[in-house]
Amino acid sequence: MYVLFEETGKFLAGRVMSEAEASAQVELDSGKRVKVKAAQMLLKFEKPAPAALLSEATALAQTIELDLAWEFAPEEEFGFADLATDYFSSSATTVQQAAALLRLYDAPHYFRRAGKGRFRKASAEIVQQALAAIEKKKQVQAQIESWAQDLVNGQCPNAIREQLYKILFKPDKNTPEYKAVVEASKASKAAPLDLLQQAKAIDSPWDFHWQRFLFEWFPKGTGFPALQAPAITDDLPLASVQAFSIDDSHTTEIDDALSLQGLGTGTVTVGIHIAAPGLAIQPGNAIDQLGRQRLSTVYMPGYKITMLPDSVVQNYTLSEGQACPAVSLYVTFDEASLEVQKTETRLERVPILANLRHDQLDQLITREWLEADEAPAHGLPVDRATLAFFWRLAQTLKARREVVRGKPETFNRPDYSFKLERERNDTPPKGDETVVIGVRQRGAPLDLMVAEAMILANSTWGQWMASLGVPGIYRSQASLAPGVKVRMGTKALPHAGIGVPSYAWSTSPLRRYTDLVNQWQIIACARHGATAALAAPFKPKDAELFSIISAFDAAYSGYNGVQSGMERFWTLQHLQQQGITELDAALVKENGGGAWLVRAETLPLVFTVMGAQGLPRGAKVRVKLGHIDLMALDVGGTVTAHLDADSASEAANATEDGDDDDSLSAGPLTIAVDVNEAPAGDN
Repeated sequence: MYVLFEETGKFLAGRVMSEAEASAQVELDSGKRVKVKAAQMLLKFEKPAPAALLSEATALAQTIELDLAWEFAPEEEFGFADLATDYFSSSATTVQQAAALLRLYDAPHYFRRAGKGRFRKASAEIVQQALAAIEKKKQVQAQIESWAQDLVNGQCPNAIREQLYKILFKPDKNTPEYKAVVEASKASKAAPLDLLQQAKAIDSPWDFHWQRFLFEWFPKGTGFPALQAPAITDDLPLASVQAFSIDDSHTTEIDDALSLQGLGTGTVTVGIHIAAPGLAIQPGNAIDQLGRQRLSTVYMPGYKITMLPDSVVQNYTLSEGQACPAVSLYVTFDEASLEVQKTETRLERVPILANLRHDQLDQLITREWLEADEAPAHGLPVDRATLAFFWRLAQTLKARREVVRGKPETFNRPDYSFKLERERNDTPPKGDETVVIGVRQRGAPLDLMVAEAMILANSTWGQWMASLGVPGIYRSQASLAPGVKVRMGTKALPHAGIGVPSYAWSTSPLRRYTDLVNQWQIIACARHGATAALAAPFKPKDAELFSIISAFDAAYSGYNGVQSGMERFWTLQHLQQQGITELDAALVKENGGGAWLVRAETLPLVFTVMGAQGLPRGAKVRVKLGHIDLMALDVGGTVTAHLDADSASEAANATEDGDDDDSLSAGPLTIAVDVNEAPAGDN
C-alpha cells in the first residue's frame, strides 16, 4: 500500500512499511524511511506507483480550470476528493483525486484551507480582488521585463532615469525599477553602474558625482526659502579702530577682521573682530532652523553652497567701508616680549578699512617684504608696519603652541587651489570646464597671520566660557599619538594637535553652525559676566547642545568627503585636459599585494602604483599613469624609474600632523578652503 502525505508544505508519496494507530513508517523512492503521523496522511492507494502518481497528478492539476472548479465547489466545507468527484466523475481515480488536491492547494485565492485535505471556497468578491491583484502582478512583471530589455539594448526608460540615484544608493528592492535593473544586470552580465552608463542613464561622470551628492545631502534641492534677515537692534558703540579682513577673492561670507592699536608705544592691542549674526538671529527662529539644517557651507572647486542665503549674509558680513556689528576680542601684548597682558570682549560696531584678498597679494606680501628694513608700500590700504607686526606675532604664537605640542608643525606639502575657467561661479559646474590648479605653500604670511589670530580667539573664548560655567562646543585631541582623533564635545579639554588648553570654534558664524552657537554663548558672557550661565541660550548638559554636535559632526565629515571627492575629480580631469601621462611621486605606504600608495609631487593626488617593490618609504619615483576612471575617481600607475634613493628622510613627514592613513586612500589632501581655519593639526 502507498500513501500520499504532506510534510512542511510539500506533497510526498511512498510505500507503507508498517502502520500503527497514530503513525506509519513510510519508505520513499529514494530509500529513505520517514515516520508519518496519521494527521499528515491524505490519500492511501494501491496504484499507480508513488512517483508515477505525483507526476501524473501534477500534469493533470494544471488542466483543472479554477473558475469552473470554484463553480462546482459546494458552499460549505469540502474535501479534495469531493471536488474530484464533482469535477471529473463520481468514480474519480486516485490520480484525479491527487490532482484536485494539488490544484486546490495551489489556489488560495479561490479556496481557503480548512484542515487536513479540507477547503472552503472564497467569496466572489475576494476572488475578484485576488484575480485583479494577480493580473496587476503580471503587468508589473511584464513592465519589468520590458524595462530590463531596454537597458540591455542600451536604452534607459524614463521611469528608471527618474529613480536612478535612489536605485544606486538607497534602493527599495521591491520597486519594479530596481528589479528591472537587477534583471538586466544578470541578463547582460554587467555591473549595474556599467549597465546604466551604457544605457546613457548618466549624463556625465561629473553629473553622477553631483547628483549623488545632492541625493544624499540636499534631496529637496539647494535653494533657500524667502527669508527676511532680522536687523541688529542693539545700540552698539563705535570702535576706535580701522580693521581689515584677509580672505580669498571668492569669499562672500567675511566673518573676521583684524586691527592693531598702540604700535611703537611698548604696549599694543590686537583686535580680532568677528561678524555678529548672533546679535540678530535667535535660537529657534526661521534662519536658525535653516542654519541648523545645513550646519555648514559646502565647498568644492568652482562652487559653494552656503549655509545661509546671501541676502541674509550680506546683512552681517564685514564689508569694507562700513561700520559693522561685531563681537570683538581685544588682546593686549607687551610689544617687545609679546606676552599677553589682558584680554577683553566687546560688542560693538567696527569700521572695516579694507577687505584684502590673499590670492591677489601673496606674491607681494612675502616673508622677505615683511622683514626687510625698507620695502615698497605696494599701494596697500594697510601699512607695512601693521602687517609686519602681525607676521611677527603669528610666528611667536605658532612657536609657543609648538612648545605645548612637543614638536613643530610641519608644512612640507603645498596647498592647492582650484580655479575653473568659466564666467559665473553662482551655478554648479558642468564638469567640462578647464581647471587650473595652483600651488600655495602652507604657512604663507597672510595665511599664518589669520590662522594664528583665529586660534588665539577660539582658544581664549573657549577658556573664558569655561571659567564662567557657560557650556560651548569644543574640539579636543587627547594626544598626538597615532590614531587619536579630534573629537567634539561640550567640555573645554586640551587640543594636543594645536597646542592649546581648549579650542571652541567661534570665528566663522556665517559659515559654520557650531560657531554661531558658540557666539550666542559668548554674547551672553559679554553681557552678563559672572551670571552668564543663567542667561546663555544653552545650559550645562543641555541635550540640545549634544544633538547639535552629533548632527554637525556627521554633516561636516560628509561635506569634507564631498569636497575631497570633487577635488579629486578635477585633478583627474586636469590630467586628461593637459595630456599628462607621467608624474613624479613619493612612496607613502605599502598597500599590500605589491602595491604602494604614492603622493604626486606637483598635484593633490594620492593613488596606487605597482612596481615599487624593494624601495623605501619616501623614495621618489617616476610613474607612468594608467587608465583614468572619472566615475570611480581612480587612476593607477606603474613605477618606471627610481629618482632619489636618499629621500627616505622625507618619509617621516609623509603623513603630516592631523592626517591619518585612512585619508591617504580616500583621495587628495588639499587646501582647507577657509584660510581662517586652524592649521593641519585640527582635521
